[in-house]
Amino acid sequence: MMLLQRQLAMKVIVDLCVVPVGVGVNLAPFIATCERVLTAAGLKIQLHPNGTAIEGEWDQVFLAIRNCHEQLHAMGCARLFSSLNVNTRIDRDQTLEQKVASVEALLNADLD
Repeated sequence: MMLLQRQLAMKVIVDLCVVPVGVGVNLAPFIATCERVLTAAGLKIQLHPNGTAIEGEWDQVFLAIRNCHEQLHAMGCARLFSSLNVNTRIDRDQTLEQKVASVEALLNADLD
C-alpha cells in the first residue's frame, strides 16, 4: 500500500460543539469565548443552535479548537466534552455557503 504524502495545506470544514461540564446550565459565556477565539484565528465561522461550523486550513482550525479548550479551562472549566464532525475534500474547494446552497437549491426546485 502506498502512503500518501502529507500536503502542505488541507482545507477542512468542522462542526464543533464544546460542552463545559459542571458549570451550570448557562453556557453562553463559554460559547462566546470560543467564538472570540475562532474569530481571532481568522477562521470563517457560522454559529448555529448546537455548535459552530468552522472553515479553514486543517492546522489552523485544530489549533484554534485547542485554544478554545485552553481558554475555557482558564475560565475555571475543569472538564470539557467536545464533539467534532470533520469534512475534507481533495477534488475541489467547498465553502460553508456552497454546502448549504446545494441543499437549498434542491428544496427550491421542489417548490417549482
